[in-house]
Amino acid sequence: MSLGLIGRKIGMTRIFTENGDSLPVTVIDIANNRITQLKRNNNDGYSAVQITFGSKRSSRLSKSIAGHYSKAAVEAGEILKEFRIPDEEIEQFKIGTVVDSSIFQVGQLVDISGTTIGKGYAGTIKLHHFSSNRTSHGNSKAHRKPGSIGMAQDPGRVFPGKRMSGHMGSVKRTTQNLEILRIDNERKLLLIKGAVPGFKGSNVFVYPSIKGSK
Repeated sequence: MSLGLIGRKIGMTRIFTENGDSLPVTVIDIANNRITQLKRNNNDGYSAVQITFGSKRSSRLSKSIAGHYSKAAVEAGEILKEFRIPDEEIEQFKIGTVVDSSIFQVGQLVDISGTTIGKGYAGTIKLHHFSSNRTSHGNSKAHRKPGSIGMAQDPGRVFPGKRMSGHMGSVKRTTQNLEILRIDNERKLLLIKGAVPGFKGSNVFVYPSIKGSK
């Protein structure tokens, strides 16, 4: 099944194996993922399950979004996300039902998408891993300079795509083939081995791995 879930990154901790090895894990809250719409190939041109996560006050909703939730008889959420699934699997789902962690299993590989931590304006050394100049005596105020960026009179311009200083982070990224080490069904948590994109409290999307299972 290609259905995924929306979650909230709680933070990182570690768990210990039976051998005493320490494994870093990211904790993701996947509670109360509920279906708001089913899209079918004959009506919409593709098959997908639309899911919402979290909660949002009705006063914060536009009339169109409020009507969408009202039609589905589902509590308004913070975010809507569509997950493409095969057309023959669409009948397994029903609007208003809650999708829980049972669609995943321990040891499964997943892909997780999120918005990376924004780090503001950064220079070329931090942003592009340039080498710094020597910090020896005589090097005057050129320790972290990017160096020459242009050319001579011909062509007399800086080519697009030149690696220069600029905004760092706050972009969508997907980390693939992360292993689910533990599932806490009681507290609706996934414990994922390693780090995932995003800051604490940010929304992430958990998909079954497209490169195959472990």
